[in-house]
Amino acid sequence: MAAKKRATSKASSSRGRAPARRAPRKQKAESAGLDPQSCRLDEGDAAIAPIERIVAHEGGVVVGRYKEPLGGHPLVAAILPIAKIEPTPFQRDLSDTHHKRLAEVIQKTGRFLDPVIAVTAPKHAPSKANQGDGDGEPAFWTPNGRHRLEAMRRLGAKSITALIVPTREVAWQILALNTEKAHNLKERALEVIRIYRGLLEEDDTLAENGFAFYLEDPALVTLGVCYEKNGRFAGGAYHPVLRRVETFSEAPIAEAIHEHERLAALTLEVEENVAAAVAKLRAKGLVSPYLRSFVVARINPLRWIQGELPPAEKVLVTMRDRAAKFNADKVKQDDLARMGGGVPDDEP
Repeated sequence: MAAKKRATSKASSSRGRAPARRAPRKQKAESAGLDPQSCRLDEGDAAIAPIERIVAHEGGVVVGRYKEPLGGHPLVAAILPIAKIEPTPFQRDLSDTHHKRLAEVIQKTGRFLDPVIAVTAPKHAPSKANQGDGDGEPAFWTPNGRHRLEAMRRLGAKSITALIVPTREVAWQILALNTEKAHNLKERALEVIRIYRGLLEEDDTLAENGFAFYLEDPALVTLGVCYEKNGRFAGGAYHPVLRRVETFSEAPIAEAIHEHERLAALTLEVEENVAAAVAKLRAKGLVSPYLRSFVVARINPLRWIQGELPPAEKVLVTMRDRAAKFNADKVKQDDLARMGGGVPDDEP
């Protein structure tokens, strides 16, 4: 009976969370997808004809069309004027070092061999009546290729190779697609909140839990709001707490975003009190790269709770109040030494 109760509690507490990541099971060799001949896609195919018209209108040229060999989804290979493509507006910030290094490599080899992924930008979508007329806006977005695009621009390139996906939904799958440079927590959180705000503009009536794949983790939405308000926010100390108590909501994203903003405001209040506690520890002469994580661990009520967890708001209010009462006089250097396996503060 007790085991059944624990299982029910666990299932209830995990409802609405992002699905756990599992590595795909290894399949029998050559048992999936299409054979080469089946990947052929003829000119004028209904799935890609609207895309090809936009490419031609924007001064690009289609150099190929095919079904990708695993899922059979149609793709268009094209050379696009470089001025007609921009990164999706919700991507992480450009890494100056990374795109300059890419430009150097491309220049040395004299070859651009890795096409960017592209979708039509909103005003140029095939379903729009004004195809190709976007009031000066780019005709295409790239959800995966920002650094390659910037590297080519740095080299003064006139055009760039792109694989165009007819389904614009791919634009929201940036966290899964963007493999050019590893994401740290801040980059992931900022991308997620930018995706979220983009989804709000597209259709804010859809349920938040329907976007679990795009957003990855509900805690990243809240942390993204925190980073919007404070670029120096130390999110690494709070992510382990938030990801245990936040779930994706069944409510429309127009409503759900307000809950994330409320939780973000509370998290920033917690951080303000934690920062004051850290300052007290430093004033006492205590030194450690784990000061913030130490304080957060001390005020975190979840470490003592088994079974169903309390709501995120209650957890954050408890942490805020405990941080305000934190007694630095009771902390010794030996206490900090035991934090050696913790998460270092991600302070600038």
